[in-house]
Amino acid sequence: MRCVLLVLSRRVVRDNFVISKKEAFAGGSSAYNAKHKSRASNVQNFVLLFFFSLLFNSSGTVLISLSLKSPFFSTFSLLSMALAFDEYGRPFIILKEQEQMNRLRGLDAQKANISAGKAVARILRTSLGPKGMDKMLQSPDGEVTITNDGATILEQMDVDNQIAKLMVELSRSQDYEIGDGTTGVVVMAGALLEQAERLLECGIHPIRIAEGYEMASRMAVDHLEKISKTFEFSLTNIESLVQTCMTTLSSKIVNRCKRSLAEIAVKAVLAVADLDRKDVNLDLIKVEGKVGGKLEDTELVYGITVDKDMSHPQMPKRIENAKIAILTCPFEPPKPKTKHKVDIDTVEKFQTLRKQEQQYFDDMVQRCKDVGATLVICQWGFDDEANHLLMNRGLPAVRWVGGVELELIAIATGGRIVPRFQELTPEKLGKAGIVREKSFGTTKDRMLYIEQCANSRAVTIFIRGGNKMMIEETKRSLHDALCVARNLIRNNSIVYGGGSAEISCSIAVEAAADRIPGVEQYAIRAFADALDSIPMALAENSGLQPIETLTAVKSQQVKEGNPHYGIDCNDIGTNDMLQQDVFETLIGKQQQILLATQVVKMILKIDDVISPADY
Repeated sequence: MRCVLLVLSRRVVRDNFVISKKEAFAGGSSAYNAKHKSRASNVQNFVLLFFFSLLFNSSGTVLISLSLKSPFFSTFSLLSMALAFDEYGRPFIILKEQEQMNRLRGLDAQKANISAGKAVARILRTSLGPKGMDKMLQSPDGEVTITNDGATILEQMDVDNQIAKLMVELSRSQDYEIGDGTTGVVVMAGALLEQAERLLECGIHPIRIAEGYEMASRMAVDHLEKISKTFEFSLTNIESLVQTCMTTLSSKIVNRCKRSLAEIAVKAVLAVADLDRKDVNLDLIKVEGKVGGKLEDTELVYGITVDKDMSHPQMPKRIENAKIAILTCPFEPPKPKTKHKVDIDTVEKFQTLRKQEQQYFDDMVQRCKDVGATLVICQWGFDDEANHLLMNRGLPAVRWVGGVELELIAIATGGRIVPRFQELTPEKLGKAGIVREKSFGTTKDRMLYIEQCANSRAVTIFIRGGNKMMIEETKRSLHDALCVARNLIRNNSIVYGGGSAEISCSIAVEAAADRIPGVEQYAIRAFADALDSIPMALAENSGLQPIETLTAVKSQQVKEGNPHYGIDCNDIGTNDMLQQDVFETLIGKQQQILLATQVVKMILKIDDVISPADY
């Protein structure tokens, strides 16, 4: 490793003492020893240090920084590395390769981190609300995605900055836990960082800001509990659930069909929900799409759709009261585990081998017929001979069905997945009222519908659309709606949307700040101002005057004491979100505030950033 020391020439000069490089490596000249006998031991230490300069640059510059703690040299510090000494005066390295590191400390580090977080929030700010804009993202392989879903945008952005990656993780956490509000949580975090930057410039310590934000977030969450409403729903009365899902779909590209899609989402969730335990397993809801048709053709299938067709074109296309054998074993003769070779030197041997293989196929098909199966669904493929035999025996079959789809079919039909033909019994067959093959348009695309299943706890949402991007965006929109319906079944408390909840929390937090002694009240007021950023962004994205609209709604809430007033994004003519039927889930809104505050606290507590240098 190369070592560069801080001195301006090959000769060291200090207090009229001169020692050349040659003398240093020789242990000191006799003239030096005669002149400075009392300092001989110090010279030995110096020689040890000077040895590090063996690898110096071509210009002969040797750099050593000298500090005199005693009459002679006692400490040397290196420019390219931090150096310390043990009890014998031998140097050793503490921090290695410092010249290859970039370092930001204190306020500069905090401002750089805040700037990175704000940059990510600005990207998503224009996508917030029912009039939010979409983003087009192109992947390195040329695939294009058009969406306004915050989690999807950040997931597909090539983010390099570590603080920006924290914001991506924030959006992902909201998506995993709640499923909705991924854009709002990032915009909220960006507003909190912006307010924190102003407080830092005023000289307030970041820890005091973080503590103030924590206190304000608890106040906001408690206030949300106070202004929330609960509603009752049942399998017959689903209007409240539909209205809440419609609010989620209003900000998506599919908002023209939000009523029908919201009903599909709610019915799908209720079909798989356990209302006694208040639990929903979204894995039982399969979302499938096929290019063609129009968005209005999207349907809910109480069963499973499989993107496959019958293995033989002459097999029946519709089977009623089907008994389904679900197999993970292939229709082919068993293969030995070890390597083998069969020598066939006569026609008789070949005929014998062929008959034996055909006997295997006959036994497999007959075993399926004996247990009463009228349809075989196989995870693996089978050759033309087995396919022809199945058709001749009147046993329809579907091949190359994926493992996840097999599991859903087994759940829906009440069947068991069978790994070996020897284990096939009548009790392991699945039951379905209708199995039909459906073709689409003038193309050869066909799908298999398995409906009227014995256990309807598995459903499929089948999406149609004009192109692949439309179908993918509809899938993402329906995912948000399904998550909202699931959250409402878990906790049926709601708050009103349109920024009304944030405005009400802002008023409550600002009023509570006056009762808090100390510097934290500045941070609490800043938190209240940050809450206003959500309704302000909604107004701005809707083409309204943001400050004028926000102040008007805020004064209306204060005068009438009504927390339902929000931003009239759709220009309906009333600011009352109760009349507009704009709802959001309570747990989703609380999670937004808590997650945003948590990430901002983490960013504020970083005061030293050490990163590799850019080459």
